[in-house]
Amino acid sequence: MQVPILNGIYANEAADFRTSYPRNLVPVPKAQGISSGYLRPADGIELYGEGPGIDRGGIAWNGVCYRVMGSKFVKIEYDGSLEVIQDLGGSDLVSMDYSFDRLAICTEGLLYYWDGVALVRVTDPDLGAVYDVLWVDGYFMTTDGTSLVVTELTDPTQVNPLKYGSAEVDPDPIQCLIKIRDEPYAVGRYTIEAFSNVGGSFFPFQRIPGSFVSRGAVGRYAACFFMDTVAFVGGGRNEPLAVWMAINGQASKVSTREIDQILATYGEAALQKGCVVEARIQDSHQFLYVHLPDQTLVYDAAGSVAVEEPVWFTLDSGTLQKQAYRARGMVRCYDKWIVGDPSSANYGFLTNEHSYHYDSPVCWEFGTTILYNEGRGAIIHELELVTLTGRVDSDADPVVWTSYTTDGEVWSQEKPKRAGKRGQRNVRLSWLQQGAMRHWRAQKFRGTSDAFLSFARLEARAEPLNV
Repeated sequence: MQVPILNGIYANEAADFRTSYPRNLVPVPKAQGISSGYLRPADGIELYGEGPGIDRGGIAWNGVCYRVMGSKFVKIEYDGSLEVIQDLGGSDLVSMDYSFDRLAICTEGLLYYWDGVALVRVTDPDLGAVYDVLWVDGYFMTTDGTSLVVTELTDPTQVNPLKYGSAEVDPDPIQCLIKIRDEPYAVGRYTIEAFSNVGGSFFPFQRIPGSFVSRGAVGRYAACFFMDTVAFVGGGRNEPLAVWMAINGQASKVSTREIDQILATYGEAALQKGCVVEARIQDSHQFLYVHLPDQTLVYDAAGSVAVEEPVWFTLDSGTLQKQAYRARGMVRCYDKWIVGDPSSANYGFLTNEHSYHYDSPVCWEFGTTILYNEGRGAIIHELELVTLTGRVDSDADPVVWTSYTTDGEVWSQEKPKRAGKRGQRNVRLSWLQQGAMRHWRAQKFRGTSDAFLSFARLEARAEPLNV
């Protein structure tokens, strides 16, 4: 019989069945004759160079990749070489956007412009503190958490104090600004309001009543542009945290019960700064990354449409224990995805040729749904993983381990199986004499980047105990 492997099941001490999502494996809803979908290795991270500090954000402008690393504003060339432009100070994440002739950088409450030659700080006292910046209709729009401020059309270094606006439906603080179809959205803690340019002598933008959303983002970097709308981690007043998409004036929930439970373990205070949301489109996948302190939750919108249920998986850079995913601030430039590292001065790019993170192995893992024979039990004579083997990136001799549980919490001793060296593409991963179950049973499998495998199907050959 075939056992589903795209999601697994386990249990906890609260007598609750929980979902285990694939770790460092990407579910692909593609029929190939073996199954209707498979798990492929997540992208690896190839070293591109080393910068002056930990990455704080990046952007591509005029075909060039710019980043802020440590306290420095830098330019990364096609060959990976780095040029330090100027010291900006600070250590928090930055926001960036560009017009036709300027790149705006928001850092530590200050606003800078880079025109390709000189970096200039905006010193107009009417600007106030700058928490986020975007460019819309010829204006640079900023927010100090309370007001919306636009620069002058003829001189973006000047601000008219009479041209202040605000999000007026709810007194919640403004977390960030996002532009959709040339309309700025003010994302607050509990609300999202959209504006359109109506001109006039004062603040030129007017609120669009029909676009109001009664939920907002938990932190300054917990929202992003995704699939022509705003995707965010947050909620409304008196609501726990979840993952949402603002669609036609409504907040549509995309997180599952399991994702909500994972977010709840961190708490809102930790996620105000510790949650970063970003998006990436690649190979017909539409990925929404929810970066957390020790792992990253990933939602695949295209995959969810294909299988008609939410598709999630997790990424991290650990082996035995989960560690923060080392790819942040993804920027598409030079025909590759250039990423920063939140834990070192490295910067790199994503690759599908291996799954190592800066030459360090990471662990992958996935589980199965419950095997249940209507209470009659069964003897498990054989388990076989149908895989693509022999694609390892080195001379490694990789091993895949499997274990099982009959209560959802306590797992058996792991059983290893050699997965085949490079070029050994006919290796079959099968485990014989896998014991018996009296009631129900769930299985899980794990390995490292050495075992560069895709998994199409798990086949179980079982004999009922009571016919």
